[in-house]
Amino acid sequence: MSLTSFGRRRTLRVSLIFLVLFVLAIPALAQAPVATPTPQALPISISIGSGGEQGNVSSAIQILFVMTLLTLAPSIMMLMTSFTRIVIVLGFVRSALGVQGAPSNQIIVGLSLFLTMFIMSPIATRINNDALRPYMAKEITTNVALERASAPLRQFMLKQTRRSELDFFLGVSGAGPTNVEDVPMRVAVPAFVVSELRTAFQMGFLVFIPFLIVDFLVASTLMSMGMMMMPPTLISLPFKLLLFVLVDGWHLVIRSLVESFGI
Repeated sequence: MSLTSFGRRRTLRVSLIFLVLFVLAIPALAQAPVATPTPQALPISISIGSGGEQGNVSSAIQILFVMTLLTLAPSIMMLMTSFTRIVIVLGFVRSALGVQGAPSNQIIVGLSLFLTMFIMSPIATRINNDALRPYMAKEITTNVALERASAPLRQFMLKQTRRSELDFFLGVSGAGPTNVEDVPMRVAVPAFVVSELRTAFQMGFLVFIPFLIVDFLVASTLMSMGMMMMPPTLISLPFKLLLFVLVDGWHLVIRSLVESFGI
């Protein structure tokens, strides 16, 4: 045996001995406690108010009520203001002209929204002065603020509501005959919406009449000339647009809508 091979075997034995000792020492190292710095315990306390705190309960109810109003704001805007009549009549104008893409829905809704803001601005001013400002200054309670805010809005709706619709919903609800200021909102709102739909369709019918006459004239002219294959709407559309522009149709429609609310 050479000296080189003997050295290699000796080195291998020593390595095996160290490996065995290291494997045996692993459990002992795992069981040994590791000294880690413990942070100082911070005093943390959680306190929950008692059930008798009426202020916290009322504040939570007020926040819930405000969130509910924000959720119902689009419905209030559409069904308790002049928006319903305006957007329906403008839609009838577009249909009577025969141009389905001009003006677009965004323009009609936007114009209806700004006209509604213009018509309802006196009522919004009354609500702000009589209800919102005193409530924000904590001069009145929530119930008083709601009553003051609903009074001008109820007065506006009942002014535009027909007597027949109001009597019908009063009879269905079991409220019976009552004073105008005592009509509940659950009766005033549906009666107002039904009355607004009827008024809007009546105005739409009046808008359709002149354009319908133009269609009849064009159709009869084409029939007398033997041009039965020519679509009458293709010929009548330029004449309807010309008639609408000559009489300043948009001004007449908007003026009629605004004046129909008594402004």
